[in-house]
Amino acid sequence: MQNTFLGRKNGIITIFVCLAIIYVIRLFTLQILESDYKLSADNNVLRYTTEYPARGLIFDRNGALLVYNEALYDLMVIPKQMKDFDTTDLCEILETNKEFFIIELEKAKTYSLYKPSIVYKQISSIRYAELQEKLYKFPGFYVQTRSTRKYPLSIAAHVLGYVGEVSPKTIESDKYYKSGDYIGISGIEKSYEKYLRGVKGLKIYLVDVHNRIKGSYKEGRYDSTAVVGRNVISTLDATLQQYGELLLLNKRGSIVAIEPSTGEILALVSSPGYDPNLFTASERSKNYKKLVNDSLKPLFNRALMAYYPPGSTFKLVNALIGLQENVITTTSSFSCGGGFNIGSHIVKCHHGGAVDFYGSISGSCNSYYCNVFARILNSDKYNSVEIAYTKWREYVLSFGLGKKLGSDLQYELPGIIYNSDYYNKYYGKNKWRAFTIISMAIGQGELGFTPFQIANMTAIIANRGYYYIPHTVKKIDGLETIDSIYLQKNYINIEQQYFEEVVKGMQMVVESGTAYSAYLPGLTICGKTGTAQNPHGEDHSIFVAFAPMENPKIAIAVYIENGGFGSTWAAPIASLMIEKYVNDTITRKWLEDRMINGYLLNNK
Repeated sequence: MQNTFLGRKNGIITIFVCLAIIYVIRLFTLQILESDYKLSADNNVLRYTTEYPARGLIFDRNGALLVYNEALYDLMVIPKQMKDFDTTDLCEILETNKEFFIIELEKAKTYSLYKPSIVYKQISSIRYAELQEKLYKFPGFYVQTRSTRKYPLSIAAHVLGYVGEVSPKTIESDKYYKSGDYIGISGIEKSYEKYLRGVKGLKIYLVDVHNRIKGSYKEGRYDSTAVVGRNVISTLDATLQQYGELLLLNKRGSIVAIEPSTGEILALVSSPGYDPNLFTASERSKNYKKLVNDSLKPLFNRALMAYYPPGSTFKLVNALIGLQENVITTTSSFSCGGGFNIGSHIVKCHHGGAVDFYGSISGSCNSYYCNVFARILNSDKYNSVEIAYTKWREYVLSFGLGKKLGSDLQYELPGIIYNSDYYNKYYGKNKWRAFTIISMAIGQGELGFTPFQIANMTAIIANRGYYYIPHTVKKIDGLETIDSIYLQKNYINIEQQYFEEVVKGMQMVVESGTAYSAYLPGLTICGKTGTAQNPHGEDHSIFVAFAPMENPKIAIAVYIENGGFGSTWAAPIASLMIEKYVNDTITRKWLEDRMINGYLLNNK
């Protein structure tokens, strides 16, 4: 019994001795061997400075610089190190309101007495030079180098996007960011933030009682170097983008141009637009409020977010579906007596007499496509109109219409094309027919697509049956390739031979049909006009096209709000864009002048 007691006693003593030894070793390590402990204890004489990397530059596809960095400075404060100072003097140097500065100073104190906070952002180089000379008078304050984005060509604001201060929500979800950091808010700046931002570094300095840096702590042993962000080569053609913005001056609308063979976005214009330089430096907040309150809505990206009826451009899709479903052939013709009659209702048309397949495209016959749509929905292949409609809708969706394409641009909207449940609810189960929704035959009714989607539809026809997801970045420095999703072909379940027939009709549209205003000698342009009905005012002018006919280099969609017929504004603008890109010159100066000088902002 005694031996057992002694054994337990010795065991307990052994445990306590071991714990004591471990404690002593740890204490020795912390105080003698590990400098990190000493580093923590010396915080009152050390300054931790974040080294912000330069963001990567953004170029166009030909090497033109679109976005670069310009040095600015932030005034930082460590409240615990502050001493009495002349607030008025400091505010005069900064050229800022004293009351505002005091509020920011109180925020810094509330945040932390020991950690640095920004009290005045984005000081210019001129102001910084004066401040640096007098900084010794303001203990606890120091300057941190930052940068702002600059846009030398002042174009493509909706594509390039802008950089702003990180939100509290982002700070919570991503530990990389701290209060006061900047982050891509929209466009390429947002989509490729992780590549453009680089990696922050850290510098630790010894500081004397006058707040002057005496050197690096421990010879920079604990410093880390900032890693510059990766440069990005965008798909944009700066010259084409600039030209598109010029053509849409004083007009509401959009232009989307795509390289069909790659899905690369050559130009994306939303008008009215804005100068991206308005979102740089200290004027960002003031300019943002002005743009938000502008009645022309320059911040609204019409190319990606505006829903328009596709109008007669949609006849191309119905023609392809009709051929694939074998309800028509290229020899099919229908009689048009000025419209398509449904009881007392008539879908009006400007044609008369018999219209064949190619004539239906070149002349944009409404009656023809009402017949085609009715045949699709009444096909003997399906047991009901509802089933036939569902199949038809699947075809439309496969063209990227009525759904998000998955681009690298934010805020892309899906569009509208309702499923059969919508009509069952609205009209009643089995109580609606092809004639009930006949407006869809000509791109009206319950259809709403974005110009972005319509441009992609045009690229599909140019490729004779497939597309690459449209995207804005061609290459990222240091990476072998972009995301593989943008390198995959997406095929449409329609035979290539039918695309060839539709392309022939599109060639006739420009050479002898409704879009002769887009004709350009020496270059075969294939197109289709559209006039989208607008219940709120004058119709919208639409035109889609690609060129050349074989091995197309560009596919384009142009929407001009309240522009009337597609041939009046949209077709000439698209034709000029194509000529500029393919031929690198403009031969029709008279047409260019008319388009540039056209003022349509008063049209409603």
